[in-house]
Amino acid sequence: MEKSRRGLLAVALLMLMVAGCAPMDLVERVSEPEPAELLQQAENQSSEQAAVTRLEAADILARRGQSQQALDVVGKLDAERLAPEARIRWALLLSELGFDHDDPWSVIRAAQVLDDDLPFSRDQRLTLRYRQGLALGMVGESRAASESLLNVQAATDSTELNDAIWKQLIRLGRPALDELGRAPDELTAGWLSLVELQRRSGSDIDRLFRQFEQWRERNSGHPAARRPPSDLMALRELRGREVRHIAIFLPESGPLENVARQIREGIQARHMQAVNDGETTPRLTFLDTSQNDLESLYAEATMIGAQVVIGPLDKEQVTKLESRDDVPLPTLALNYGNGQRNNARNLYQYGLSAEDEARQVARRAYADGHRRSAVLIPNNEWGTRVGDAFRQVWLEQGGEIGSTIRYNPQAPVASAVEPLLNVRGERAHLDGIDMLFLLALPSYARQVPPTLDYYYAGDLPIYATSHLFEGRPRPRDDHDLNDVLFVDIPWLIPDAAVGGEEALPFLSSYRGLREGNDPSLLKLAAMGVDAYELGRRLPQFQIIPGSELFGATGTLRAASDGRIHRQLPWARFIDGIPQPPLRDGLLLDGLGEGSMDGQAN
Repeated sequence: MEKSRRGLLAVALLMLMVAGCAPMDLVERVSEPEPAELLQQAENQSSEQAAVTRLEAADILARRGQSQQALDVVGKLDAERLAPEARIRWALLLSELGFDHDDPWSVIRAAQVLDDDLPFSRDQRLTLRYRQGLALGMVGESRAASESLLNVQAATDSTELNDAIWKQLIRLGRPALDELGRAPDELTAGWLSLVELQRRSGSDIDRLFRQFEQWRERNSGHPAARRPPSDLMALRELRGREVRHIAIFLPESGPLENVARQIREGIQARHMQAVNDGETTPRLTFLDTSQNDLESLYAEATMIGAQVVIGPLDKEQVTKLESRDDVPLPTLALNYGNGQRNNARNLYQYGLSAEDEARQVARRAYADGHRRSAVLIPNNEWGTRVGDAFRQVWLEQGGEIGSTIRYNPQAPVASAVEPLLNVRGERAHLDGIDMLFLLALPSYARQVPPTLDYYYAGDLPIYATSHLFEGRPRPRDDHDLNDVLFVDIPWLIPDAAVGGEEALPFLSSYRGLREGNDPSLLKLAAMGVDAYELGRRLPQFQIIPGSELFGATGTLRAASDGRIHRQLPWARFIDGIPQPPLRDGLLLDGLGEGSMDGQAN
């Protein structure tokens, strides 16, 4: 868990005065049973008594500092068998342990008891509601998170919640903000007007703070007026550093010409939309990398007064840049270098990385409770890179790789599945394998689930990258992919990502660019849109660690070495169409009808 989030949790819980209702008994007992003995006893008890015994074991484990084991025990017991008071104790313990181990779904599951008729104290209810809000934000449910946190602030008037509330509200698109704004209370109305103020100001920092001071005078009693969100106030440091001129290094000929053309189209579309919306926009100058070396390009960019560079696109050129100590101008490269780490100061790297998707798959599958994976990847350099990214994160979390097959895309799928799942006599022998990581293009991927069915392994969960989806609904072709979970950019799965097209980030640019573009080209144009936004916000990423862009290609964050990582929304094929996935009865990207989050435009 991020240190800032853990610190916020501790401060807020202290503020809520919940020490008396903490789930862990801080008073040491003179003697207590061993957790292992209790767990053994539970095996021979009735379901009701077993749940109580397992809760006691989890509580003892947690107090002894064995929190991971405690989480495993409390997460698996049947809470429905507990008496009302014990269910509250279970929920508080599970939610606390979930935070300790970066498991927001455990927190969300625990907080579901808030809907039940249980004898909560005020502090217990506020504690769970607060943890629920933070956890919902962690899984991308910004509207639901905002509602939970605003509920707690309305009950406490605490300014300690301001940063968490602001972080969620600025992620919301217009439909979600409009929904929150229907008959809002005074607290919510104040927050929404502050968000609107920031949106109208665009990148004009002076305008933003002039209007903020006026807002503050009108809303002097509001928590955000008494203690403004720290991310908002950090923008003061950007005064005088607004980006007025961007040089863009792209090839106008050569093997990357077509890719560059689509990225350029996205950059220009987003720029013109920002101009039409009255935003303060930078001047754009395109420089041809196919005719000049990097030193000449940087010299020309400096001479014409550019403050930021977007590009280059060529991987080898980016590799050369990342090996330097610094770059002449703050630069957003449009690819990732070959090095293990970016070493150049003021160099950022952004692209549509399949490795990012594989890492996200590894984290999600592990959070879903899977521990032993099969890996099916193509037998080429791309498959090796993406497979290694999945493997690294999977093993770091404690997962195991049960089987790996590097397949020939031209060969029958059965020739890969049979050794992958140890098929003997037309039946797979999984040997503990409980999920499959699949990296494949659509034509190959569509054959995998039926092949698993044939070998009696149809229930094996499949997690995949975006590459198995062509980018447009084709239910007749994709029905064999039903139940497969995968990630993709918001612009290609709007219904699953944000609850519909109207909530997409940069909606006007999306509508203009999708006409006449097939999905692969639209994805490159979306990259151009986000590159433009990242470029003009580069000073913010430099000054304010942890800054995020909720963009057309996902949620974008800069790592400590300047490499931009994407977090993508999830989808599941249902009737051959990407839909919001369900997890334990909850929607991953929306907790129910009408609660889909829109991303910030």
